[in-house]
Amino acid sequence: MISFRTATRFGAGVPKATQAASVPRAPAVATLCRAVHRSRATAPKCRAYTSSSAPSRSPALAFKREPEPVPVIQANEAYKAPELPRVTAGERDIFIHWEGAEWSRFHNLWLRDHCRCAECFHPVTKQRLFSTFDIPPDIEPASARPTPEGLEVVWQPASMPHTSLYPWSWLHYNTYDPPRPPEESEKVLWGAKIQQDPPTVAYEEAMADDGYGLYKWLSKIDRFGFCFVSGVPPTPEATEELTLRMGFIRETHYGKFWDFTADLARGDTAYTNLALPAHTDSTYFSDPCGIQLFHLLSHTNGTGGATLLVDGFYVASILKDLHPDTYEFLSTASVPAHAAGEEGVLYRASAPVLAHDARIGVLRRVRWNNDDRSVVRSIEARDVPRLYEAMRTWNKLLTSPDSEYWVQLTPGTVIAIDNHRVLHGRSAFNGTRRMCGAYVGADEFRSRLAVLGERFAPKVEGGEGRTAWSVEF
Repeated sequence: MISFRTATRFGAGVPKATQAASVPRAPAVATLCRAVHRSRATAPKCRAYTSSSAPSRSPALAFKREPEPVPVIQANEAYKAPELPRVTAGERDIFIHWEGAEWSRFHNLWLRDHCRCAECFHPVTKQRLFSTFDIPPDIEPASARPTPEGLEVVWQPASMPHTSLYPWSWLHYNTYDPPRPPEESEKVLWGAKIQQDPPTVAYEEAMADDGYGLYKWLSKIDRFGFCFVSGVPPTPEATEELTLRMGFIRETHYGKFWDFTADLARGDTAYTNLALPAHTDSTYFSDPCGIQLFHLLSHTNGTGGATLLVDGFYVASILKDLHPDTYEFLSTASVPAHAAGEEGVLYRASAPVLAHDARIGVLRRVRWNNDDRSVVRSIEARDVPRLYEAMRTWNKLLTSPDSEYWVQLTPGTVIAIDNHRVLHGRSAFNGTRRMCGAYVGADEFRSRLAVLGERFAPKVEGGEGRTAWSVEF
């Protein structure tokens, strides 16, 4: 089932198509049995604008976000609940009975495979030190008992016993029977009204040594799909330094860090002064670039060149509401793309416009660039008219005034865009316009955000810092 879990249209309560239950947060071992139903994160508080200019079709866009509170990190402490969880060991599994009617079941083989003592799991490299396939498929515990520190299991055979200790918070977080609800970061879907309060951080925050401003910046990109950085020195050096705070720069056939004007130095219309419709970059790669950063360094003797942003997830949610069959078609039909403007380059890839998580159906990526679309010949003949009609419907929603956010960039403001979600474009311009920027891989971005999240928003109370029993891996 394709869904928009944990998605909120800008500033409002979650609409019917985007509603999702709160994801339980694994509590500290000290309060594990008392906090089963605590929410991992709360939705942003909102208040309504009084402006009469809010579009009637999307009332959710007529709201303003309240500032988010700084995450509170709970101190780690030992298990102090009135009673320890009860443990029942069987031939093939172990049941843990939490407080009330809550329970978890873990297979013996799974538990043994996940022992993270120093003998089984390297404390520095965080890698397994034994062969999973040496574990007998029918392994049984000699004993299993609850302790204040966690579940203690002594494994057979008696001639070579091995003791494993699993922290309660780790077991509670990693329960798979019954499974935890899918854990998704909240996505705020937005349209043109985002111009009233676009996500922004200050350059000094993003560059601060404590890392919290960087975490704030990356979190906004993850939540909104883009974020401005204000007060950046208008130089390529400062922009590159800011980019490297996020992760390694991804080098492509356009180079590593760009500093360019409309001189057709590269075989791409981005290197002209022509208008560009809303698109995502590198649709011709099997792994499209993740984050894209732009900085307008100067624009002299001319006008135009406004930047266009469109939230692909927002448009996809409308498409799904109004045209579910078209949404399904664009989620399955493969659309080819190419890059052939450089003599020494010929990139080709083919994929659906809308890509989803195979397990839970959540929309993961929008991939659309009509200018780079290649010859369509890999679909059934009967589907050719349907593809063109689907693309026409998609384009109509993309170009709706309700979807388009136009902004005139100025020197000193960097914009970072999630290229897997937000489409960008520009209006035509004249004069001399100098831009710089770079790509950062999606994996590098997610890695940096996860590392900062360990410090500023641990998923388990008392889970700040990385140990062998981190729930992040």
